[in-house]
Amino acid sequence: MKQFIFLVSLFFAVAAQASESPTAKQLLQNMATAVHQRNFDASFVVMKEKGMEPYRWLHALHESQELELLSLLNGAGLEIVRVDDKVTYFEPQSAPYSIKTDTIAGPIPEVLFKDIAVLDQDYDFVLGGKGRIAGRPAQLVRLESKDSGKYNYWLWIDTESSLLLKAAYVNQAGELLEQLQLTHISVTPEPAQQLVELLSKDFPDPVDLQNVVETDKGTANWQIDWLPQGFALLKADRHKLDLNNELADYYLFSDGLVEFSVFVQRPLAGKRPSGALSSGATTVYVHNSGAFDVSVVGKIPPQTAKSIAESVKRAL
Repeated sequence: MKQFIFLVSLFFAVAAQASESPTAKQLLQNMATAVHQRNFDASFVVMKEKGMEPYRWLHALHESQELELLSLLNGAGLEIVRVDDKVTYFEPQSAPYSIKTDTIAGPIPEVLFKDIAVLDQDYDFVLGGKGRIAGRPAQLVRLESKDSGKYNYWLWIDTESSLLLKAAYVNQAGELLEQLQLTHISVTPEPAQQLVELLSKDFPDPVDLQNVVETDKGTANWQIDWLPQGFALLKADRHKLDLNNELADYYLFSDGLVEFSVFVQRPLAGKRPSGALSSGATTVYVHNSGAFDVSVVGKIPPQTAKSIAESVKRAL
């Protein structure tokens, strides 16, 4: 009898503990809160098939103001500074400019630091196993796409600080295509002096970006008959491409987590076969229809990019 009572007590204790464990969605929400409220200094690398990109990422909450700095450490460099809802970009061979937003557009999808409920319709939130990343205890959270034509996104979250330790784009076979791996992270009670000094610097006035679809008359020439589940048009315009100075109609689509772009232009000189190039999770698919060329660029599978490109037609 005593043994039976012990087993029953043990069962309810384990059940109670399980019920108190955070869900995958709660872990992501905790991560978003931690990123906005903690003082930290982190280094990470983005690893693709053909190399890696090293970054340094600092954040602080100082006198009710959020301060953030993201720096690309290779090549000519890229530096992005955020002071509350003002983000300033310092890019090579370009004048600095600011936009009005409360998140930096970097290697980590911005939605993960905002309201992830917008992903409910297109992704499942799944708890994975536990392990150690960068010497710290981590919990895997999987964002599994409900559409097999898209990639999944996996995150390993620090169980102590709730900060991100690792992230990866994963195909439907479970293969990691592109990874973001922290190599160092330091969480401190006080903000880094380098961030506090941002408050004494002058930055360009921000351009207020509105979350609306921007279109012009030129882009009404085309219709895209097929899109993966959940993608909607964010922007459409006509501009010259930096690569060849050719005029192209441009469309930007997003499902809340990832984006892809579609460019439609007149055929370039010389017959080129249609085909795809991939680097990590990013695909570039070029389709030669004969009358016009279509290029699709984004973190989507090659077959998905191919289907999008081949669905582009002249508007009736």
